[in-house]
Amino acid sequence: MNIFRKRVGQEKSEMKRTLNSMDLTLLGLGAMVGAGIFTLTGMGVALIAGPSLMISIIIAGVAVGLSALIFAEFASRVPSHGGPYGYIYATFGEFPAWIVGWLLAIEFFTTISIVAKSWSGYFKGLLHLQLPPMLNGPLGSTSGFSIDLIPVLVVAAVSIMIFLNARTVSHLNNTLVVLKFSALIIFVIVGLFYLEPANWSNFAPFGLGSLIGGQTGILPGASILFIAFIGYETVSTAVDEAENPRRNIPYGVISSLFVAVTLYVIVTLVLTGTVPYYKLNVTNSIAFALTYLGVEWAATYVSIIAIITLLSVALAMSYALSCLLYSMSRDGLLPKKLSKISAKHQIPVNSTLFIGSISLLIAGFVPMTILGQFLSLSTLLYLIILAFGLLKLRKEHGLPQANEFKTPMVPFLPILSILINGFLIVHYHVRIWLLLVILLGVATLLYFVYSYQHSKLEQNTK
Repeated sequence: MNIFRKRVGQEKSEMKRTLNSMDLTLLGLGAMVGAGIFTLTGMGVALIAGPSLMISIIIAGVAVGLSALIFAEFASRVPSHGGPYGYIYATFGEFPAWIVGWLLAIEFFTTISIVAKSWSGYFKGLLHLQLPPMLNGPLGSTSGFSIDLIPVLVVAAVSIMIFLNARTVSHLNNTLVVLKFSALIIFVIVGLFYLEPANWSNFAPFGLGSLIGGQTGILPGASILFIAFIGYETVSTAVDEAENPRRNIPYGVISSLFVAVTLYVIVTLVLTGTVPYYKLNVTNSIAFALTYLGVEWAATYVSIIAIITLLSVALAMSYALSCLLYSMSRDGLLPKKLSKISAKHQIPVNSTLFIGSISLLIAGFVPMTILGQFLSLSTLLYLIILAFGLLKLRKEHGLPQANEFKTPMVPFLPILSILINGFLIVHYHVRIWLLLVILLGVATLLYFVYSYQHSKLEQNTK
């Protein structure tokens, strides 16, 4: 049994190559600029780091940036379907790729659910909507049965939107990103007229934070805000539909991340300069800040745009996840039905239906706090594996060619990425680790029971 057999090369995809570099940049921004900036910044300021959260964001951005440079070289040298799953398949082999595929799927599933819950917060805040307790929270939030109904409906709507072809989904995502940026620009411009430097006087009320296991402070803030930038990897999963993927995928990854980090820092600076940090523990922090300043028209506009455009994050993640499951199915590691392409819509129809069904359950029954930590932990683990993968790629295949992206300062940069990401993962609760270990145990069992025997590499050997 060879669980480290490698997939070399890329099989021709049935999907059409229609996405250019700008489409890919906006796809990454559509995934990154969402619940993190509209919701987590306010909660992070109030509960974790105060105004110094902007330092946390820069630290998190550096950590993600190191990984983005690693992504860019992989995307240029190994433009394999499935993004990180395909990169690890080509460097470490099948079983490690299977585990990374599961970690990616966990990331995408939880992000879709988190965005749906954030959307629900803005929607209820705008309409002052009060639902019965049994329809207004995850399982366990009341003494009897309960479900978070609105996020469930949001996931259902996103699943329906995915039943458009890639070009249509891209146009829709691009429009939503532009609307989202308009709301944030209005917030920044209005906020500049109301800045109170005294709000920054207590810049780091929670201090630096503990090096290991801390829950408040600048360092734990970086660990929590790390999830704000999760989404740039959606660009790499679109390799089957990207024009000139060796050039456009690296461009999309790096450019979208740079814009997102800059935007997060500016918005946090204005947010903490206009409202005392301890008042920002709300799920609609940007709209709340404008209401606090008395600029009701801007608060209403931001709320409406947030409601409309938060869907772009769930849309980008659902699209990326369908591409991932399609890739794993094509390789035989998942049932072939998941790689069936709809002749009418040009999307993996069964993968999309499966994603919608699982995301409905997660959004309806799992609390936001668990989802956030679970999302960050699974992502950090596969980024560490990817950094090791680049070291192995360089050792076995040498430097990139002249027309390929070259990650600078190897091996120093991948080792630094491993150390920073390794430092960030020690801030998660043991129960989150236990849950992830259980899920990966299930993944391992499924691999040996089903995936190994049905793998295309195994069938080719026979």
